[in-house]
Amino acid sequence: MSTASKIHFSGLNALRFFAAYFVVLHHGETIRAKYGLPNFEHYSFFRNGSLAVSFFFVLSGFLITYLLLSEIRKTHDISLSKFYMRRVLRIFPLYYLLVFIGLIAIPFFLNVIHFPNTQPYSTAEGGVLFLFFLSFVVNALFGSHFLEPLWSIGVEEYFYLIWAPLFKFFKQHILAVITSVIIIKSLTILYFAFQKDLSPPLSIVADILLSLKFELMAIGGLGAYFVFHKRQIVENTIVFKPFFQILCLTVLILRLFFHSYFVDSQSFVYKILFLTPVVNAFTEGGLFLWLILNVSVNPRPLFQLNNPILEKLGEISYGIYMYQMLVIFGVVLVFKKIMAQMSPSVSTLFFYIVTTIGVVGISWLSKRYFEDWFLQFKRKFE
Repeated sequence: MSTASKIHFSGLNALRFFAAYFVVLHHGETIRAKYGLPNFEHYSFFRNGSLAVSFFFVLSGFLITYLLLSEIRKTHDISLSKFYMRRVLRIFPLYYLLVFIGLIAIPFFLNVIHFPNTQPYSTAEGGVLFLFFLSFVVNALFGSHFLEPLWSIGVEEYFYLIWAPLFKFFKQHILAVITSVIIIKSLTILYFAFQKDLSPPLSIVADILLSLKFELMAIGGLGAYFVFHKRQIVENTIVFKPFFQILCLTVLILRLFFHSYFVDSQSFVYKILFLTPVVNAFTEGGLFLWLILNVSVNPRPLFQLNNPILEKLGEISYGIYMYQMLVIFGVVLVFKKIMAQMSPSVSTLFFYIVTTIGVVGISWLSKRYFEDWFLQFKRKFE
C-alpha cells in the first residue's frame, strides 16, 4: 500500500459494477418509456440510478481520502501536481471523448439521417461548460439531455480540486476538515430546504449547490480516516456483528426494491430516514459506508464479493457508466419496432441482453485500447 496504484480493497470493484449497472437499469427504463416501449419504470428496483450515484460519491470519498492519508504517512506531504495528474490520466480521456461524441458526433449523425436532435443547448454553450467540468451546471440550466450522467464526474472533479489542498495544508487537522465539510454542506442543504418558491437565478444556484454532493464524499472520507488510523477498532465494531449485518442489508434491500411503496404509504420512519433533507444523506451515506467497510474491511462478513468476473466488470465500471446512454439509445433506436411487438417480459429480456453485451463490450474495448494507453503514464506520478 506504499503507492497510489498499490492500494486495493477487496470486493469494491464488484460494488462498482453493481452501482454502474443500477444506473443502466434506471436509464434503460426511462428511455424505453420515453419511446413508448414496454417498460417497468414504475418499479422501484428500476429507479435506483441516483442512489447508485450517491454510492459512487461515498466510495470516491473513501478511496481518495485513504490515498491521501497513505501519501502523508509515507512522504509527510502531498504532491498536488502528482495527485492531479493521476486524476487527469484516469478521468479526462474518457470524459472528453464522451463530450465530443455527445456534442459533435451524435448531432452530426442525427442530421445526416434527418432524425430530430433534441439537444437542449447549443454546441458552444455545452462546449464551454463541459470543457471546465461544469456538467452539473448544464443539468441545472437545461434539464435532461444525452450527456446528463456526466454531472457526477464534474462534481467529483471539483471535490478533488479542494480535497487534496485541504489535506496538504491542514494535515494536522484532517478530522476537523472532514467534519467541517459535512457540517457546512449540511447547513447549506437545510437553508435551501426552508426556502420556498425560489425563482431564477436563485433556484438555479440552489440546484447547483445541492448537486455538489460533498457531504457524501466527506462521509466516505470519514470512514477512510478511521479505517486508516483505527483499523483494529473498526474491525471489531458492533456494526459488523451478524445481527447488524442482517439489519443493514435488510434496510438496503427495502430501499432498493420498495422505495415507491414506502413513499406512497407515508411511512413516518421511512420518511424521516430517507426523505428528510440532511437526514437522508446521513442514512444513505452511512449505509453505503457500512457496505463498503463490510465488504473490504470486516474480517467476518456474511457475504463476499471476491469473484474474478465481478472484479473484471468492476474494472470497466467507469466505462459502463459513461457509455451506457449511448448504448441504450442505440439499442432502442435500432430495435424499437421489433421490441414493440414483443410481450413486456420478452422485450425486457431482449433489451437487457443486447444492452448488457453492448455496454460491457464497448467498455472493455475502451479500457483495453483507449483508457489504458493513458493509464500507463500514471506510474510516473506515483
